[in-house]
Amino acid sequence: MAAELESHRTVARVLMTADTVGGVWNHAVELAALLAAAGTQVALATMGAPPSAAQRAQVAALPSVTLHESAWRLEWMPAPWADLDEASRWLLQLERQFEPDVVHLNQFAFGALPFKAPKLVVAHSCVMSWWQAVHGEAAPAQWNPYRRAVARGLAGADLVGAPTQDMLASLARNHGHRRPGVVVPSARDAGTYFPRRKEPFILSAGRLWDPAKNVAALDAVAHGLPWPVRVAGSTEAPSGATATLRVSGGVTLLGELAPEALARQLSRAAIYALPARYEPFGQSVLEAALSGCALVLGDIPSLREVWGPAALYVPPNDHAALQAALRRLIDDDGQRTCLAARARQRATRYGPRSMLAAYQDAYLQIKAQRETGVAACAS
Repeated sequence: MAAELESHRTVARVLMTADTVGGVWNHAVELAALLAAAGTQVALATMGAPPSAAQRAQVAALPSVTLHESAWRLEWMPAPWADLDEASRWLLQLERQFEPDVVHLNQFAFGALPFKAPKLVVAHSCVMSWWQAVHGEAAPAQWNPYRRAVARGLAGADLVGAPTQDMLASLARNHGHRRPGVVVPSARDAGTYFPRRKEPFILSAGRLWDPAKNVAALDAVAHGLPWPVRVAGSTEAPSGATATLRVSGGVTLLGELAPEALARQLSRAAIYALPARYEPFGQSVLEAALSGCALVLGDIPSLREVWGPAALYVPPNDHAALQAALRRLIDDDGQRTCLAARARQRATRYGPRSMLAAYQDAYLQIKAQRETGVAACAS
């Protein structure tokens, strides 16, 4: 009956864009799999960089999901505008071929395109809010073309979504987008992430080249901790720049791990630390919570919105507070176990069924709005 209800609530065909760089990829693939299982055909259009062999294999394993590859630069990358023009023509051609009921855009700029189908634009992150969080000031004038592209994309969307209310609010602050939006939280599968016997180490994961993740703060305090710190993630940015960590005081770099390998590390880690300056949702934190880790997180509104009392929070730039919070959990088995249990319980809010329902509701809403508008014009 549940499967029947889901199929009755879904749309037949979705054209979805995906970024092969970062967490948007995992989100898009998981959502595509859920939609396919509920009876929706999904055309997944990738850009940012060519998919890896592992990413191609992920999609190949999904029935009713087709992969359409490109390597066009994304709007936040250096000098992307010619690539965005090419990507726009490519996406419009894909729409003509696939004839979707809904176009789901995980980038801003394409919201301005004249798709025939209604458009959902999902704001996973934004350079303007990222810059403010990382640098403590507004982004400089060199980002004005990006600002204009984002504003046009938001204005052209039938509906705008974001993984947290905080992220939606940032669109109003930074881009003047004040139309009602929808919160569409991310999700991870508890069948993939689960606790095993915990070991005395601290884990963190993310793009090490991104100062918003603030992994350098862990690097700065690791030498004063009785437990080792392990950090998983890529050190090389899409621009080719490479992050450097001191790694001389108890930090072990694990490199960029496949999802299965990262899941194994999470299942064994007693503490997961992400003292982020900026994190619109925090997919890796959700994976850690499902894996039974106690959470130590940056004290920022989005992470408090998602995790509430299920984590310890530290000001991102306060290394002493970070070290004290980690030592507190290392020294107190009872509090660490209690906090981990609280995080795992909180994580059940962000399950695959909840994410699927949120997106299906959003798709059906904009499809109905468009059909009602067309009917009104025809009458």
